[in-house]
Amino acid sequence: MNIRRAVAAPCFADDPADLVRLAVEAEEAGFDGFFLWDHITWADNGLGPSIVDPWAVLSVIAARTERLVIGPMITPVPRRRPWVLARQTVTLDLLAGGRTVFGVGLGSPAHGDFGLFGDPADDRTRAAMLDEGLDLIAGLWTGEVVEFHGQHYNVGPVRFTPTPAHGGKIPVWVGGVLPSLAGMRRAARWDGAVPIRYRDRALVRPTADDIASVRDLVREQRGSVDGFDLVVWAEVADDPASLAEDLPAYAEAGATWWIETARPPRPDWYEQLLRRIRSGPAGDRETG
Repeated sequence: MNIRRAVAAPCFADDPADLVRLAVEAEEAGFDGFFLWDHITWADNGLGPSIVDPWAVLSVIAARTERLVIGPMITPVPRRRPWVLARQTVTLDLLAGGRTVFGVGLGSPAHGDFGLFGDPADDRTRAAMLDEGLDLIAGLWTGEVVEFHGQHYNVGPVRFTPTPAHGGKIPVWVGGVLPSLAGMRRAARWDGAVPIRYRDRALVRPTADDIASVRDLVREQRGSVDGFDLVVWAEVADDPASLAEDLPAYAEAGATWWIETARPPRPDWYEQLLRRIRSGPAGDRETG
């Protein structure tokens, strides 16, 4: 199985053009995808790095690239109005010619991205809003008349056009933090799973066994993993060439995508990610 390769950048910048530059260079270097985090703040005290809107940046990236799969990774659906997200995702997908993936999840930090602004911060409420929001967005994507009455959203009757580039559907990948399997059970209802691991409050790569366990859960729930994406959310590789030894075990476990993401608060994360992109997916290119 061929694992597609991508990079993900924080939506942190004083100049959003810096993030566009990363995406353009990723396509030139041969990566298959480029994704942006989606945050309002990145600190529970309301302070933190400069942040730009990922949707505006992704629209420019759509116009500046031709091949990359692009999208947010991840958008916290509970802090955005689902009907606005339906418009944003379709617009981006049409600009990108059907190259969009919609990465979603509960979002974090719970207080910094939600509570500071008066939005619900508890996991149970946000999980319910995520599920309702995804069902509503999927309905609006169809271009049919939608009337939705849930615990958190009441909409319609209304019809949204235009629809996504390919058959009224944009792939939805759901992120979730292991060892909890709630996010992975949610992901099995959609098009892809992004299992995330932390150790000592720092990102660590999920193991091949983690991926295999998620694959088995998805197969049990769906009956098959055909057409379903299993995404390895990994740190930026310090020695990209060494990944060649690791990838076969992940491919055997069912992984279809390998996304390397920067690790703030490391102060040189942008330079680290740019060097990684310039080395190419296999890590064998000259870096300028």
